[in-house]
Amino acid sequence: MKILDVCCGSKMFWYDKQEPHTTYIDIRTAVYTAMDRGNERKIEINPDIQADWKNIPFDDETFDLVVFDPPHLVRAGKTSWLAKKYGTLDLMTWPNEFHKAFQEIMRVLKPTGTMIFKWNEDQIPIKEVFEAFGQQPILGDMKSKTKWSVFIKEVDLKGEENG
Repeated sequence: MKILDVCCGSKMFWYDKQEPHTTYIDIRTAVYTAMDRGNERKIEINPDIQADWKNIPFDDETFDLVVFDPPHLVRAGKTSWLAKKYGTLDLMTWPNEFHKAFQEIMRVLKPTGTMIFKWNEDQIPIKEVFEAFGQQPILGDMKSKTKWSVFIKEVDLKGEENG
């Protein structure tokens, strides 16, 4: 199995941060420190490949599974711990960026591929994200503020991609 985490950040939800089936990419490579509630905190963003999720540097149909946990904040102080930890989105351009990212993810997924998507709707409702993607997930958490959703690459009955 080949897995791609397209926005790995500090890999905070991975049990094994060097999971051998997974390639980790992120637009950032950095080590940040910040004061948070009186404590100095450190976060390290060290992807295997530094790349933008809107231009994934892999061939078509390379991965079985893609994990997409993009930034979800449009309002955060530029030097805040939250901005450093999670990254931020541009209020005006995020829908177009997410549409491009979704198209890229679907491009690199194998025809039987799956995308796992994580989103916190504190600032942007998940419905708006799905509209930007142009596709609904097949399943996911609909109750909590942080949601996990599963998407599959859509193919027609002949096995050809739709879209």
